[in-house]
Amino acid sequence: MIRLNLSNRPEWLDLLPGLRVLVAPLTTALMVSARADPMIDGLSETSSQEDMALAMAKSVARRAVLEWEGVGDDDGNLLPVSPAGIDALLEIWPVFEAFQAQYVARGLMLDQEKNASAPSPTGPSAGAAATARPARTPARTAPQD
Repeated sequence: MIRLNLSNRPEWLDLLPGLRVLVAPLTTALMVSARADPMIDGLSETSSQEDMALAMAKSVARRAVLEWEGVGDDDGNLLPVSPAGIDALLEIWPVFEAFQAQYVARGLMLDQEKNASAPSPTGPSAGAAATARPARTPARTAPQD
């Protein structure tokens, strides 16, 4: 069963202690836009699954993250949200993992739910196992004199 979240309000995600991001609702439009990102298109066919996952997470985050708290520069000054800042933030492994689990995975789980196996066909032969055996050919015998 798909559980619908009918709220169209942004929500805060706590990614690490002291770090949280305000994200837009995860919509089809957002995911489609992320998949069309030139960064995704630029991946080669030999790119690893990890490279693809990171590129997709960054693409989604650049579209979804509206605000953040707990992100600063080397001097401790708070930084505004920016595409480069989002990319740098997701290079931090625990942040990437938390964002994947709390936000991106929702879209992927819905994708899996809609791609579930189709029901078996109906009718008298539905689900029937094949019981026929291949025909045997009689062994040839040598001609008799």
